[in-house]
Amino acid sequence: MAKLISSAYADALFELAIEKNKAGEWKDEIEGIRTILQENPQFNELMLHPRVLKEEKLKLAEEAFAGKADPEVTGLIRIVIEKGRYSEIDSIFERFIDLVKEHEGIGVAFVTTAKELNAAQKSAVEKKLLETTDYKTMEMHFIVDEQVIAGMVIRIGDTVVDSTVRTRLEGLTRSLLQAQV
Repeated sequence: MAKLISSAYADALFELAIEKNKAGEWKDEIEGIRTILQENPQFNELMLHPRVLKEEKLKLAEEAFAGKADPEVTGLIRIVIEKGRYSEIDSIFERFIDLVKEHEGIGVAFVTTAKELNAAQKSAVEKKLLETTDYKTMEMHFIVDEQVIAGMVIRIGDTVVDSTVRTRLEGLTRSLLQAQV
């Protein structure tokens, strides 16, 4: 349910951003707002506190963001507060940023390996991903997880490619357990 809510708000803002040709500008503003919110957890605590009146929350948000962000972006924040959905604000922002990146041809890849890759290996992975996808550029996130054993897991959006030894061993184990003797 929460994912549907955040998608609805983010999708509406994205459509408006495309219509007004401000997708990149609003993405930058929203990334800045997300950073401010992450650096100031007290603000979020106030916005989520049940005893703080909605009017006070609206006033706080207005003071914090009016004049610093496009009126449409601050309008979204106001609507989210009015509808009692502030707990979803980060998900809404994240979804909006993902939509803009997709629109701009920027892929976001999470690559998990057992050991840290060197610069040449990272570059080779990025190059291969650009060759095998329709993205113009890739935003790469490299993660080290020793449980992978060897190989790598690549996740771009909902697509996961798992070529790890760990997964192969788990598959072999399942096959052996299912085999009749």
